[in-house]
Amino acid sequence: MLSRVADHLYWMSRYLERGQHTARLLDVTLDMIPDRSAVAVARSWDRLFAALHVSLPPAIPRRPRLLTNFLAFDPDNELSIVHHITASRDNARQVRELVSSEMWEQINRLYLEVRRANIGKIWGQSSDFFYAVKQGAHLFQGITDSTMDRGEGWHYIQLGQYLERATNVASLLDIYLGQPASAAPPLHATDVYLEWLGLLRSCTAFEAYCKVYSAELRPDEVAEFLLLNDTFPFSVNFAATQIRAAVAEIADRTDTRKNNPLLRSAGRLKAMLDYQEIGQLLSADLPGYLGEVQGLGESIHQGLHQTYIAYPVEEKLV
Repeated sequence: MLSRVADHLYWMSRYLERGQHTARLLDVTLDMIPDRSAVAVARSWDRLFAALHVSLPPAIPRRPRLLTNFLAFDPDNELSIVHHITASRDNARQVRELVSSEMWEQINRLYLEVRRANIGKIWGQSSDFFYAVKQGAHLFQGITDSTMDRGEGWHYIQLGQYLERATNVASLLDIYLGQPASAAPPLHATDVYLEWLGLLRSCTAFEAYCKVYSAELRPDEVAEFLLLNDTFPFSVNFAATQIRAAVAEIADRTDTRKNNPLLRSAGRLKAMLDYQEIGQLLSADLPGYLGEVQGLGESIHQGLHQTYIAYPVEEKLV
């Protein structure tokens, strides 16, 4: 497969996952405002900005409508939903001959729906818009699984989707569990419960969590479920399994298993998640551990580009 094609498939998948992640965080934050105290609402916005790596321009007041417009529809904001969906569709367009007609129709439909929307049209019904973004991304992923052969291109798509998901969830856990306590006043028990509920809902995990544990949300069990569970699709460990499988398939199909740094990073990520206990992590250095998980995600990304996309031409001519 041409390196250019692999790059477009990989980023098509990453941008789509990133767009639905932003939609989930915004949807949960807005939906839970009426039930939270002012202090808890302010903290929820701070955590959302940190999770999305957003630096809010000073000119934008911290009002829900203006913040939502900036994070969803601002074409000049490279971290907005409209930018992510547009970038995903542009990458799909570059490899139109490799994606199925159904895949192209779905990503194009989602792109047109997002581009037609604006804050004036959706405000007051923002949940419908965010639902459309999330549903559109899920449909694209399902259509991809149903209509694309399991060749090299499909594995690049899987790698992009699950690498983005693993780093996003690890970043959320770091913000909720790994950051030092702020000087803000302590929250009421209801606000604390809603914070953990919001984290689970941001990962579409509340119902699945309750089936494994209970509706009584305990930080250690929330962390264990989202970090170490190997059967839930939005856990870091499940994503690591898919990442390792995709990397191994790409290496086998390109005969690049020998001395492959990408394989080592993917294997290390999976191993460090398989052989950990949440109690030991919480009592030791959880921020350092989550930082290592995110660092390995970056190593996998860099290894992918160095090995398959941006490698020196001379290496392939030897």
